Amino acid sequence: MPTIHLTTFIEAPVERVFELSRSIKMHKRSMVHFKEELVSGPFNDLAELGDEITWKARHLFKTRVLKIKIVQLNKYESFVDEQVSGDFVKMKHEHHFKPVHNGVIMIDLFHFESPYGKVGKWFNQAYLTRYLKKLLEQRNQLIKKYAESDQWKMILN
Repeated sequence: MPTIHLTTFIEAPVERVFELSRSIKMHKRSMVHFKEELVSGPFNDLAELGDEITWKARHLFKTRVLKIKIVQLNKYESFVDEQVSGDFVKMKHEHHFKPVHNGVIMIDLFHFESPYGKVGKWFNQAYLTRYLKKLLEQRNQLIKKYAESDQWKMILN
């Protein structure tokens, strides 16, 4: 199963970065290019343990629907979401937050398995892994931008 490992340093308090990372509003802003919209999910904006969230977006020339569930949440340390239904055979996204003296190191581990056997594995190597990595990097850069400025207040207040 392919894994994407990203590490992003953010010069902001761990609490702020953690909350921005599980914010529905923040996620929608980071995926605006894909016209991602919330189909169902939490009304309080912050994903909590046990929440099931359904997203609809246009990826790879097709409208796709992905339903995830927050299966683990350790406040200000980590949270994990897993696919309930969608195009992947399996998908698990681990979000880890490590405070350091001048900010926080945000670590993403994105594990996924594509359908279609050998063809799916080839597609992962040829294209999908890079596509998903770029998508996650864009999301992380937007979280960083908001967390390191006063813009975070637009999301969390």
